[in-house]
Amino acid sequence: MAEDLKIIEGKKEEQYQSLVPQIRALIEGESDLTANLANISAALKEQFNFFWVGFYLVKDDELVLGPFQGPVACTRIQKGRGVCGAAWAEGRTLIVPDVEAFPGHIACSSLSKSEIVVPLIQEDQVVGVLDVDSERLSAFDEVDQKYLEAIVQLIKF
Repeated sequence: MAEDLKIIEGKKEEQYQSLVPQIRALIEGESDLTANLANISAALKEQFNFFWVGFYLVKDDELVLGPFQGPVACTRIQKGRGVCGAAWAEGRTLIVPDVEAFPGHIACSSLSKSEIVVPLIQEDQVVGVLDVDSERLSAFDEVDQKYLEAIVQLIKF
């Protein structure tokens, strides 16, 4: 298990290419879901200095806050509400360049300007989402989507 994260500078894709194997090493052999989600959140926050990085898990027909890095967050989100609830309902990654323009956006923090939400899918069911927020508009693109989707594939439930 790796316990030191090597933070690199460079293009976004190069940063992800360095980070993905490090995340794999962090969670490989660890069976505790909470520990793994916490380390993934911390690794993403450390490498990219995102405003907020964390997980919401499906429990009793709503998303419930899980491990995260950043300021306090909304605790529960209904299916279809906000970007997280929409990604859950649609079962696909959503990239929102300007959260203020997203219908029904839930403002856990007024400092968040853009967002990407990646569903965690197990046996064709969404069991949670990875939510990443930025203080900058249009912070996320297809590079983030490609690598964040690869990272969530590493998670074992």
